[in-house]
Amino acid sequence: MRLLNHVEGITEETFTNEILAPHLIGAGFESVSARLIGNARLRSHRGGTRSWQDVKRDIVRHLKSDHGAVATTMVDYYALPASGEKQWPGRAEANHKQFINKAHTVQSALSNDVIAEMGESFDPQRFVPYVVMYEFEGLLFSDCEAFARGIGQRALSGKFSEIRNAFDSPEEINDSPITAPSKRIKLLVPDYDKPLFANVAVLEVGLDKIREECPQFDQWLTALENCS
Repeated sequence: MRLLNHVEGITEETFTNEILAPHLIGAGFESVSARLIGNARLRSHRGGTRSWQDVKRDIVRHLKSDHGAVATTMVDYYALPASGEKQWPGRAEANHKQFINKAHTVQSALSNDVIAEMGESFDPQRFVPYVVMYEFEGLLFSDCEAFARGIGQRALSGKFSEIRNAFDSPEEINDSPITAPSKRIKLLVPDYDKPLFANVAVLEVGLDKIREECPQFDQWLTALENCS
């Protein structure tokens, strides 16, 4: 099987190519690669997540053109449009769910929409959507010492730990415009640059530690491993 991860940013692209790919190829995949959804490189100065209809079109096209492929997503719940033309299925409904059900609500809605588009003969295991709670930076709090070391800010290890320890898991560090993981990091590291710092930090933190600390991430990776 071949895996294509539809991601919304360069950080997730690098994560896929440098960390996810070696692991999943070792688990049996022939190839693992990332695709920036909706020409994300061209939107670097405009921001905003692409509409679900645009992203779904890319996913369905890929699944129909390569019958030996599995498709997945890696998008932040925090920035996912809940209304309007860009709305993602399940996102508005998820707002009213308890934390444990938020990502599942969106992922189920995405899966159902792609399955309906692909038709009855489609194997649903070929599409494994994943929504990061609440955003990619949350995963970095899986190992606060490694995170601080990775971005050259060892003195902040304690501050990162204070943030992490206020929640049951790094995935629960919430999505307020003030208290989202990236906003908390920015307050401590004003020159924090996600594509640069997050990629270095996640390499330092490592896949095993993220799986240990982030149950929903672990569920996604387990589902992908089972596809191979």
